[in-house]
Amino acid sequence: MGWRRENKAHDDARTGRLLDGVEAAYAARTGDPCGDQELTAFEEIALFASAPDPREPYPPAGHDYPRRGNGRR
Repeated sequence: MGWRRENKAHDDARTGRLLDGVEAAYAARTGDPCGDQELTAFEEIALFASAPDPREPYPPAGHDYPRRGNGRR
C-alpha cells in the first residue's frame, strides 16, 4: 500500500468520526447525547482537539509541528 497525501476532505472525515465517537461515548456514559453533565477529561481533550476555538491562532505560537517544505515528505 503506497503513501498518499491527505487533503482537507480526509481531515474533515477523520474529525467527523472523532466527534461522533465523543458524542457516542458521552451518550453511553450519561444516557443522553446532549445532556448537561460535565465532560470527562478525555472527552474534553478529544472535543477541543478536534474542534479548536476559532478565536485562537492555529498552529499555536511556539509549535513544533512539521511545516510544509521543511524537507519532510
